[in-house]
Amino acid sequence: MPRPAAPGAPEEWQAGGLTLRRTEENLAEIDELAQVLGGRAGLGELLGDLRFQARRSLPGRLLGRAVDRAIAFDSYDQRDRVWWPQGVTTSADASDSELVAGRRVLVTSWYAKPVDGVHRGSRLTFLDLETLRYRHVLLVDVRRGSEGALELSGVRIHAGGVVWAGPYLHVAATGRGFLTFHLDDLMRVPGDNERPDEIGIEDRGVASFGHHHVLPVRSAYRAEAEEGHERLRYSFLSLDRSSAPPALVVGEYGRGRQTTRLARVELDPATWLPALGAQDAALPLLHRAAGPRGMQGVVVARGRHHVSVSRGPWTPGSLHTGTPGALREHRWALPMGPEDLAYWPSTDRLWTVTEHPHRRWLVSVPRARLDPA
Repeated sequence: MPRPAAPGAPEEWQAGGLTLRRTEENLAEIDELAQVLGGRAGLGELLGDLRFQARRSLPGRLLGRAVDRAIAFDSYDQRDRVWWPQGVTTSADASDSELVAGRRVLVTSWYAKPVDGVHRGSRLTFLDLETLRYRHVLLVDVRRGSEGALELSGVRIHAGGVVWAGPYLHVAATGRGFLTFHLDDLMRVPGDNERPDEIGIEDRGVASFGHHHVLPVRSAYRAEAEEGHERLRYSFLSLDRSSAPPALVVGEYGRGRQTTRLARVELDPATWLPALGAQDAALPLLHRAAGPRGMQGVVVARGRHHVSVSRGPWTPGSLHTGTPGALREHRWALPMGPEDLAYWPSTDRLWTVTEHPHRRWLVSVPRARLDPA
C-alpha cells in the first residue's frame, strides 16, 4: 500500500516510496573557476550579448493545427545533428512580472550526440522574445581532480526538461534526478572559438567546446527509491506556480512496458528549491493515474494537465488535455517532434520546442483553443 500523501495534498497525489536527496553545493570550486575566468558575468551580461538571430517560421506554424506562432533557430542550429533541443522554460516561470532584466525570455535545453568519441554534454539557449536574438550557454561540471587541480567537463545528461524558478535553473537528468544551476554563476569564456572540440582548464586558458559562456552545476537532487519501489525517471519538468506551495511537475517518457508516471515535487517559495525534510531529502508525490505512452512534456495550466506526445520525425505531434486518467487527445495539434512544455499565464499560452533537424521550432499554442475550461 502506498504511504499517505503529505497533509493538505489532494487525494489523487500519493507518496510512492520516492526520495530526492540533495548533494552539497559546489561553491568552492565554482568560486575558483570564477577566479580563473576573471569573475562571474551574470545574466545581464549574457542578455546584452545575444549573438544569433532566430526568425518567425510559417512552416512551423502551419504544421501544428493549434500553433499560432513558430520561431526557427538560425540555419546552422536548424540543421545541426550534434545538438538536439529538449526542454523549455520562460521568464514567466522565473518571475511574477514574467520579465527578467526587463525582457521576455525563452530558455531551451539541448543535449549533444557524441561525434568521433567527443561527448559535448548539454547546454541552455537564452532567446529574447522581442528581438529573437539568442545565445548558447554550455553546462559544465567543475571539480578538483585526484592531484588537486581544478578540472572542467561537460554535463552529460539528456536534459529533457528545464525549469527556471527564481534564480535557479533545474535541468532534468532522467534516472539521476535533476541538476540545479544558479544564474549568478554564469561566466564568460574568452577566446571561445579557438578550440571548439575541446574542454578543460590548461595554462593556455579555458576551452568550452566553442561556447562563449558556461554555467556550472551548483548541486544535484539524486533520485532514490525505497525497497520494492522503482526510481522515478525525471524525463521532463515544468513549474506549477499556481499551487500552494509551488511545485515542479515531473513526467516519465515511456514506451512498451516502461512506466509513464506523473509526479510533483513541492518547492519552498522562499528559495525556489525543493522543500526538504529529514536528511536533506524531498519526497515526490505520484499521481494515481499514469500519463500517455510517448509523452515528452507536461505542464499544469488553469488547474488542468497538458501533455505533449511525439509521433516521430515525420508525423505531427499530439497535445493531451484534462485530468490524468481522463485526458483528451488533440491529434496533429503540434508539429513533429514536440518535447517539453511551459505555460505563460498572462498570455494563456503553452510553449514547446521541436527537436528534429530542419523541423526545429519554438512554438506557442493558445491554451483555450484546445481546452476552454
